[in-house]
Amino acid sequence: MKKMGNESTDDARKSSSDVKVFGNPDVWRLLCKASSQEQGWMKSTKVMEIKDKGCLVQVSTQQGDNVAEAVTFVVGATFADFGLID
Repeated sequence: MKKMGNESTDDARKSSSDVKVFGNPDVWRLLCKASSQEQGWMKSTKVMEIKDKGCLVQVSTQQGDNVAEAVTFVVGATFADFGLID
C-alpha cells in the first residue's frame, strides 16, 4: 500500500525498501500536502523553479487508486513567490 505521508525522497526510501530513483526528484519542492492513510486520500502541490524563466506548479490528488494531476507554468515566478525560501 502506498504511504500517503511521504514528503521527500528520503521519506519514501525509509518507508519502502524497493524505491528506485533516477535523476533528482527533489528538484520539485513541496508547497503543501494533506493526506489520510486511513481514508486513502492525498492532495499535494509541488513547485519546480526554472531559473530566470518561472516555475512549474504541479497539483496532485489521489483517492484510493485514482490519481489526477495538473501542471501549469507561472512565468517569472520564483520559489520566493510561493514562500519557499532556503
